[in-house]
Amino acid sequence: MRRVAASFALIAAVARASSAVAVEVAGVRVDEHAKLGNQDLVLNGAGLRKKMIFDVYVGSLYLPKKATTADEVLAQSPRRIRLDVMRNLSADQLIGALDEGLKDNTSAEEFAALAVPRGELAAIMKSFGQAKAGSVVTLDFVDGATEIRLDGDARGRVDGAAFNAALTRIWIGGHPVQADLRKAMLGGA
Repeated sequence: MRRVAASFALIAAVARASSAVAVEVAGVRVDEHAKLGNQDLVLNGAGLRKKMIFDVYVGSLYLPKKATTADEVLAQSPRRIRLDVMRNLSADQLIGALDEGLKDNTSAEEFAALAVPRGELAAIMKSFGQAKAGSVVTLDFVDGATEIRLDGDARGRVDGAAFNAALTRIWIGGHPVQADLRKAMLGGA
């Protein structure tokens, strides 16, 4: 009987330890921690982006410390938004979705002022050709700029804290791309 109890205790300890390493969202493994340069980041939250009936990506937000509001998130640097792509997305689809999200979360004046960085982001996304199912897009805010990677490969950089704040608000702003994804990325708040 003691062996059985000890076995169950060991299994429970292993399960707890492995759940601290990763969570799963829609079948996608999301790490609890990320390293950005020499900075350790923690998973703030992750959720599924759906469009109509299609699973599009799992979005996750990493920060130096947990946050429950957009203001708390935007006050932290560095930060990472990670998109685990679940269906093939063309560069034009990515650009259109990001531009729409920027427009929804900025005033007309702010949106117009972001014309140059929006163009830079579009050029970087065009270099992807396509983000295939299983690809990972990361948008890292470091040293006042957004660094864009596809499957770990650096694809470009867009300068400006104002641009990154606007980009981040696509997911956690007042008019997010999806309300339940916003809630999940803000840790369920």
